[in-house]
Amino acid sequence: MKIWDGFHLSILTWNLYMGVELPPLFTSTREKIPNLVSKVYRQFLATNLPIRVKAIAREIAGKKPDLIGLQEAVWWQLIIPNYRKVTYDFVQLLLIELKKRGLDYEVAIQNRNTSVELPDNNGNLVRLLDRDVILVRKDYRLTINKRMSKNFKTNLIVQIAGQQIEILRGWSSIDIQLDGQNIRMINTHLDTNSDIQIYQANEILEGPANTNLPLIVTGDLNSNAHNYDTPTYKRFIDVGFQDAWEESGNGAGNTCCQDPDLLNNVSNLTSRIDFILYKNGWKSIQADTVGDKSSSRSYSGLWPSDHAGVFSKLLLKK
Repeated sequence: MKIWDGFHLSILTWNLYMGVELPPLFTSTREKIPNLVSKVYRQFLATNLPIRVKAIAREIAGKKPDLIGLQEAVWWQLIIPNYRKVTYDFVQLLLIELKKRGLDYEVAIQNRNTSVELPDNNGNLVRLLDRDVILVRKDYRLTINKRMSKNFKTNLIVQIAGQQIEILRGWSSIDIQLDGQNIRMINTHLDTNSDIQIYQANEILEGPANTNLPLIVTGDLNSNAHNYDTPTYKRFIDVGFQDAWEESGNGAGNTCCQDPDLLNNVSNLTSRIDFILYKNGWKSIQADTVGDKSSSRSYSGLWPSDHAGVFSKLLLKK
């Protein structure tokens, strides 16, 4: 079976949640850093990435998307001196779980964002690398003609232990050939700060999105479609992008956010900040959210992520 059957394509976007809230670190003094790092790492362990990834893989297997845009596909490492390094690689864990379910995906492109290494109060080092990733189903043998990734020029600057740290974000894209038709997919995760966010959006619009190719943009824009709390979502719509949820979704389509510990009983999703946007010939014929129902939770009771994912089937009009 070909991925294209009358020029159809299925897409999923999902912010997977790094498992912890980092802002407490941003204004800390040097003396408080080790205690805060230990607290942050313990929260990461409590949100149990190896368990959550099984629930995420189950949700993905229910849709079998052709292309997946992931945000906060993080890499954690605990470095214990004179002993070992304990590594949690979200992407590799997810690929393994998908493989167990008969789905063979590969990393087409990734952009490496913020990378930090800080001491805890036990004499260890904790490393965190934030990444955004595009996955492609291998069994469809897609031809990727071009891969691009870049960090934004404008990023949030925070203070950690008296030093300025740039919270790097960026975008990545692939150009794919399908039955002689070229398309482009861009994946991103924009900043929460509205002033910075719009600069980052404009970098995408003036860069990889400045094309006549059939175009798809996936990601967490941190811009609520319900009330335009930041101008970013409207900026994409104003330059001709359409929203898969607006075209073919039912209901509010909320995607954010569950409690930081992922243990809230009733779903707390009240805003719609995660999107599949498109232009230059696409039409959405189906849109669903994933990971937002009680049945989506892990066997330990955790929500798969603090975000719901968004799935869409797109048709490229001839």
